Amino acid sequence: MIEHRKKLYLILLFFIFTSSYGDTHNEPSIKLEGVENGKTYTSPIELNFIVENMKVRNAGVNEENSGHHHLLINLDELPDITKPLTMTEGIMHFGKAQESTSLELKPGKYTIQLLFADYSHTTHIIPLITEKVTFFIKSKSYPFLVPSASMEAVSYTHLTL
Repeated sequence: MIEHRKKLYLILLFFIFTSSYGDTHNEPSIKLEGVENGKTYTSPIELNFIVENMKVRNAGVNEENSGHHHLLINLDELPDITKPLTMTEGIMHFGKAQESTSLELKPGKYTIQLLFADYSHTTHIIPLITEKVTFFIKSKSYPFLVPSASMEAVSYTHLTL
């Protein structure tokens, strides 16, 4: 009798686990790859925009479950997401269905978020937005020539600006 209850309990747990997994498995999600919180990078940085269970389409293409990416850079607060996103210094639009970019940034501290919006630059009913990531861009090192004592060979030294 106890063995039978254990089997029944395990079967019940299996169904609970698989049914809850199935419900969330098809939910749309986005992810920003290429930077991590608190890390320091040299410019340019390479970013990848990952979207699951939605289609990436050009801006202006009105298709169900689709849209394109926007990067929110150094914004203290989110823009009004009930209205179409405007193009500003802090909001980059990727309306040609781009799924990656290379950003040339000056040295300093940055915050960045990825937001996925529909054909009209308006967020979906359930907004798809990543957590804010804070990272740093350091100065580049530039090699310059330093003549050796014999003047026959040249050695390199790095100068950090």
